[in-house]
Amino acid sequence: MKEITKEVYLKWYEDMQFWRKFEDKLAALYIQQKVRGFLHLYNGQEAVLAGALHAMDLSKDKMITAYRNHPQPIGMGVDPRRVMAELLGKATGTSKGLGGSMHIFSKEKGFYGGHGIVGGQIPLGAGLAFADKYFETGGVTLTYFGDGAARQGSLHEAFNMAMLWKLPVVFIVENNGYAMGTSVERTANHTDIWKLGLGYEMPCGPVDGMNPVKVAEAMSEAIDRARRGDGPTFLEMKTYRYRGHSMSDAQHYRTKDEVEEYRKIDPITQVLDIIKENKYATDEEIETIDARVKDLVAECEQFAEESPYPDLSVMYDVVYDQENYPFLPHKLQ
Repeated sequence: MKEITKEVYLKWYEDMQFWRKFEDKLAALYIQQKVRGFLHLYNGQEAVLAGALHAMDLSKDKMITAYRNHPQPIGMGVDPRRVMAELLGKATGTSKGLGGSMHIFSKEKGFYGGHGIVGGQIPLGAGLAFADKYFETGGVTLTYFGDGAARQGSLHEAFNMAMLWKLPVVFIVENNGYAMGTSVERTANHTDIWKLGLGYEMPCGPVDGMNPVKVAEAMSEAIDRARRGDGPTFLEMKTYRYRGHSMSDAQHYRTKDEVEEYRKIDPITQVLDIIKENKYATDEEIETIDARVKDLVAECEQFAEESPYPDLSVMYDVVYDQENYPFLPHKLQ
């Protein structure tokens, strides 16, 4: 595994702090009805992404996930201003404002969505890995899904084919405990989701998803295995979301005390504690990072607010693509 240095901890802190504040701003914009539709926030789960990015080779590895998908493309290198613009439905967004919150996408940066169909991305991730194996790119695909999606039949089909063909894919379930609002205990007679991999003789296991170091260690081992040609791994990231399933979630299924207990092991706080214990940065330097994060979030908001909405004709341009249809020619590439 790549060494976890002072610089890594400082980057983790700044990245996770930015992802958190970026989404806090999205929540505020949602309340103002500037973000429409659904909004699923990642608050609390940032260590899963930070640790994975440390283990990845962003020049060739890919990532695909569900609809809790705003920090991931930013971590992969997508301009955060374009991500916020997409959420506000603006023409400068990653999908020209047509995808919105649940469908961020960047082929250029290896981020393949943002998928609204529960579990729908699992076989797609296996398919991306199949392409890497077929074309011998050396890339590995990280395929994320939630604990609710782990009950989908598509998971078993994808697991079976991935093991049969030894595909370079890492399957990751981000188990935040409640899926859309139903606890893991109520969805099956077993609570260790990682054990689903045992039925396919797939290497599998649980990971502390609140600690980026633990995530990086597990992900490095899984990615190395996939890159060697030894096939997939299934990891269960034990994590937690501080906000509801979406902004419209009243969260009647859990108590405020439970949420506060998990805040005691907040991934950002854990990293900040290590920075302070090892004197990797002074209080003034940490304040400078926080100010830089605040300024970047404000810049993203300003860019999105000032960007134009897509022209009405664009909606038709991406729907109709028929050579002999004379009225609405397909314009977007």
